[in-house]
Amino acid sequence: MFDTLIAGLVHGNAYALIAIGITLIFGVSNVINFAHGSIFAFGSILGWWLIAVHHVPLWLAIVLVVAATALVGVAIDVIAVHPLRRAPAIAALLATVAAGLIIENVVALVFGPDTRPFPQVLPTNNLRIGGVRLGTSDLVMFAITLIVMAGLWLFLRLSRFGLAIRATAQDPDAAAQMGIGVGRIQALAFAIASGLGGLAGIFVGLYNSNISPTGGSVVGMTGFVAATIGGLGSLPGAVLGGFVLGIVEAFGIYWLGDGYRDLITFGLLVIFLVLRPGGLLARPPAIGSEPMTGTFLGAGRELPIRWWHAVAAFVVAGVVIPLVANDYALSVGTQVLAYAIIAVSMTLVSGSAGQLAIGQAGPIAVGAYTSAVLTVTYHWPFAAALVSAGVVAAVVSSILAAPLWRLGGHYVAIATLGIGIVTVALIRNWDSVTHGAYGIFGIPAPSLFGHEFTSQAAVFVLDLVLLGVTVAVIAGVQRSWLGTVIRSVGADEIAARASGVAARDYKALAFAIAAFFSGIGGALLAHQYSYIDPTVFNLSMSLLVVTIVVLGGTSSPYGAVLGAVVLIGVPEALRMAPQARIVLYGAVLLLIIRFRPQGILVRRERVPVSA
Repeated sequence: MFDTLIAGLVHGNAYALIAIGITLIFGVSNVINFAHGSIFAFGSILGWWLIAVHHVPLWLAIVLVVAATALVGVAIDVIAVHPLRRAPAIAALLATVAAGLIIENVVALVFGPDTRPFPQVLPTNNLRIGGVRLGTSDLVMFAITLIVMAGLWLFLRLSRFGLAIRATAQDPDAAAQMGIGVGRIQALAFAIASGLGGLAGIFVGLYNSNISPTGGSVVGMTGFVAATIGGLGSLPGAVLGGFVLGIVEAFGIYWLGDGYRDLITFGLLVIFLVLRPGGLLARPPAIGSEPMTGTFLGAGRELPIRWWHAVAAFVVAGVVIPLVANDYALSVGTQVLAYAIIAVSMTLVSGSAGQLAIGQAGPIAVGAYTSAVLTVTYHWPFAAALVSAGVVAAVVSSILAAPLWRLGGHYVAIATLGIGIVTVALIRNWDSVTHGAYGIFGIPAPSLFGHEFTSQAAVFVLDLVLLGVTVAVIAGVQRSWLGTVIRSVGADEIAARASGVAARDYKALAFAIAAFFSGIGGALLAHQYSYIDPTVFNLSMSLLVVTIVVLGGTSSPYGAVLGAVVLIGVPEALRMAPQARIVLYGAVLLLIIRFRPQGILVRRERVPVSA
């Protein structure tokens, strides 16, 4: 047990270094910087390049990495965050997500996506405490954490810039009236936090011995969990949260096994967000409703599209495309249609209910595995398995997300991300049913009434019909009395509740409907791939769905279809490399948030946002 405690403290120290940067930015700008993990990965790769390739001494590599990552942090603030300072916090959160995607995959394109060993410039296994082997690198990392904490405390308490940072964190408008350059102070906070992220990249690389340019998102999310546990905005809380997470994770893995790491980490995130969103050392955030409808995303009116326009487009697509397209194009088309089904259903949540969800990989995975298990193991017919996939996805997602609707603002979006990761972790560890990390092979092609859809053209038409049904249902709900009530919750939740509307219940209902169709989309993907494993349903999948919805317009089902065509079909048609494709997703998301947040199928209406 003592060995496990020591291991937890070592891991917790690494988490604390990352969490300090996340909480510093949040304290100053009220922005959760999801690009912080990508900066960490960039710092580790740059450190490897300097030390292993150019034989730069460790001290000089640290100086250069801290300087480079600080500059990247300033660029994120200037390009992605500062222009959105008057928009709701969800806008900047999505912008940092986009920036993180771009940074991480540009680094992978430049340096290569492969995992590589980090040079052992400090001993990592030369000390022994109890039964645990430690190294000089671990002690140095402990010392750096203490130095960083003490240095930041002195800087914030005694220096002129530190006092300006504290004033900006407390009240940016009052700070500006007192002559403080709020924009420059925010950029300074990004520089300091990002420099610390680069520093953490070097020492965590030393500790883990291996680094990967694409591992930053997981590390960044873990650091965010640590910052949330300690209390976002509290530097001591970030350190405490890091150690708490490290210890809980170490003992959880000791008792349950390493396969439960994600379940432990992100389960803890959801627990703290629901029970104590302020964390251990910070006050609960005073964030109420933060609707997207009529303020930021969704500001405008959907372009008028007659029902017969949509019917004609679906008929033409179903007749012409199978005649002129080859099997590869039809395979891409079926993937476009599956993602379009998922994205169309999400417009009910993000557009009507005004609540963005960024963990949709969870219900997609539930639907995919439900249909796969029922058809492969129990030999159910495809139609019954498909409907069951939607029902199970809706039920499971509703149960797991039930406690989230008491939260407000972007905390709900973050909690849905945690729920999505927890869902996939549960699937991965249910070996007796899902076969764990090995996945499920031999998923049959779709079939109806004894007819098997063996050709790509037949599968394309089937998916197109299901997309038409999805669009009809979601558009019908949006136009109905139920849709009016859900829109009232998204437009102004406080006013809706004052009028007697059970706002939380209607949000949950919208989420359940979206989860049902997401499960349907996941099942279609499973039958198209014929093999699935938990790695398919990752963070990139959730972010891709978000990007599709935002591109088309959060309230527009037809826009979601167009968004899926652009973001799935175009990269496939251009045969883009995976990293280049994700760079494109990030760039599109960033440009839309910055210049056309209402989406491409929504007329722009300027809506003033209060300062």
